[in-house]
Amino acid sequence: MDIAFLFVDWLGKPVWMWLGFISIVVALLVLDLGVLHRDNHEIEVRESLVLSSMYIGLGLTFGGWVWWQLGAESGMNYLTGFVVEKTLALDNVFVIALIFSFFAVPRQYQHRVLFWGILGVIVLRAIMIGLGATLVSQFSWVLYVFAAFLVVTGIKMLWIGDKEPEIGNNPLIGLLRRRFNVTDEHHGQDFFVRKPDPRTGKLVWFMTPLFMALVMVEIADVIFAVDSVPAIFAITTDPFIVYTSNIFAILGLRALYFALAALIHRFQYLKPALAIVLIFIGSKFFVADLLGLEKFPAALSLGITFAIIASGVIWSLVKTRGAAAAHHAR
Repeated sequence: MDIAFLFVDWLGKPVWMWLGFISIVVALLVLDLGVLHRDNHEIEVRESLVLSSMYIGLGLTFGGWVWWQLGAESGMNYLTGFVVEKTLALDNVFVIALIFSFFAVPRQYQHRVLFWGILGVIVLRAIMIGLGATLVSQFSWVLYVFAAFLVVTGIKMLWIGDKEPEIGNNPLIGLLRRRFNVTDEHHGQDFFVRKPDPRTGKLVWFMTPLFMALVMVEIADVIFAVDSVPAIFAITTDPFIVYTSNIFAILGLRALYFALAALIHRFQYLKPALAIVLIFIGSKFFVADLLGLEKFPAALSLGITFAIIASGVIWSLVKTRGAAAAHHAR
């Protein structure tokens, strides 16, 4: 068997690297659905934290391998991208919690929605990152557009603050209800069910609220990807680093959701910290140009990014100690 094709470059890296990464992702998904969650059950905070620690550990281990295989700069870029994407994914949790609340999704079925949502994310991010890489390779000035967009987005996030999106007023929900048969009640873990049409009495397919929640989770990720894809390209233009850091950060979102959903009130200052990170990442291009640097130092970028996010988390936990004590007292 000729294995020469494994060493052919694809998007800047040998095929074997891409296949190795894809194999890890597939193995994790099979483990998740086929072993850890064969039955639908409510995931408790403790189980959520254990699984999250495993996913974060795997993501960091892969980053260590990138550092060893591709060099220190690539390793630091991966870790910076991983930290930023993980934080953006945490911000996504707030919206997912609102979606599940709006559709009254039982906790034992929330993992099912998140699992299939992650599969969609893996495909959608690959498409968006592929388009981004093509644009950057053809038009280098696009990076400055991404950078300016991140600065504007960060300022907008600071301006809006904690204003929550109104899920019920989303036009997509209205469109789905007008164009398709939709049930008002859940039917276990089913996304679709066959029921008599109220007008004709014939059996037809109906969407369940569980599927509607899945659609909204996918739409939410597309919206968040508009921020996250430019953010990672502002850190590095290497497609392998961009995609692997993105996916490893997202893979653990399902597990982490159940812990964070119970602790959302403790992270009031995470969003402002994330906004500052986006402003910093976007401004790096312009600062490097002003200082006459070819690029902003990767080590400094990682250190500043981590410091901002850690400050936001620590400050949130300190400021909400009273609320946490009152919550436990009840």
